[in-house]
Amino acid sequence: MDLYCVMGNPVEHSRSPRIHARFAELCGQQQMEYTRRLVPIGAFAEGVASFRREAAEQGHVARGCNVTVPFKFDAAALAQHTSERAQLAQAVNMLRFESDGSIYADNTDGIGLVNDIVRNAAVPLAGSELLLIGAGGAAAGVLGPLLDAGASRIVVANRTVGKAMALVQRHAALALRHGAALEAWALDEVPGNFDVVINATASSLAGDAVPVRAQVLRPGALAVDLMYGPAAAGFIAWAEAHGAAGRDGLGMLVEQAAEAFEAWRGVRPPAAQVLAELRASLAAGQ
Repeated sequence: MDLYCVMGNPVEHSRSPRIHARFAELCGQQQMEYTRRLVPIGAFAEGVASFRREAAEQGHVARGCNVTVPFKFDAAALAQHTSERAQLAQAVNMLRFESDGSIYADNTDGIGLVNDIVRNAAVPLAGSELLLIGAGGAAAGVLGPLLDAGASRIVVANRTVGKAMALVQRHAALALRHGAALEAWALDEVPGNFDVVINATASSLAGDAVPVRAQVLRPGALAVDLMYGPAAAGFIAWAEAHGAAGRDGLGMLVEQAAEAFEAWRGVRPPAAQVLAELRASLAAGQ
C-alpha cells in the first residue's frame, strides 16, 4: 500500500483526506491511503521521518505528503529538489518521496488558484489587472503562478509595505519574463481598480474588516478569498455588496490537491466533479 498524509498543527479540520480518497476512488487508485498526521511544533523533520519509518515497519511505502500551517517553510528546507515556483514562494505544500530516498518539493497552491479561477469560475487571467492583498506565505505561494497565467499587472498590497516590496523584488525577473507590471503598495494607498482581487491575508479568519477600499473593485470584478466556508463569508459579502462576484478558496483547495495527486500518481483526477460534490455536501451540513 502506498501511504500519503497531510501534516500540520492543527490538522484535524483538514478536508484533504476526503478529497484524496475521492480522487483515488474515481481514478481507480486502490493501492493508496491518505491520512492526517498531527506534528508537534518544531518537529517537522522528525514527523516526516516517523511517517516513512512507520510505513516501512507496516510493510507499506510512504510516497508523499501535503504540508499545511505552520510547516510550509520547514518542508522547503527538508527537500533536496524543489520546483521553481516553490523556490520563488520559499514555501512548499507538497513533498514527494523519491525511490532513491530523496525528497522533491513543490507548491501547488498557486496553480490550484489559477485553475480554479480560469476553469471553474471561467474568468480569464491573461491580460487582466490583479490585486493581491497580503504578502505572507499564502500570497507568496500564488504570485508566481498568477504571473505565469498572463496577468498584465499585479499589485501586491500589504500593511507593511516593505514586506510587499520584498515579495515583488523576488518575483521581478519572472514578471519581466512575462512582460507584466508588478508593484508593491500599502493597503490604504492602492491605486486604481482591478479585474480580480485576491485576499491572501488572515483578516477573514480573524473576522476583521476588509483591509482595502471598495474602489479597488471594477464593476463585475472577481473577488476571491483564499479561506473557505464561514471564514470567507465576510469578504464575499463585502465584494457582492459592491458589485463584484465573490468566491471562496474551496476550489483552490481541491485544485491544489489535484496537482499533488497527479504529481504522486501520474493521473489527473476530475477536480471539477469533486469540487461540485464537496460544495453540495458542505451546503447540506455534512
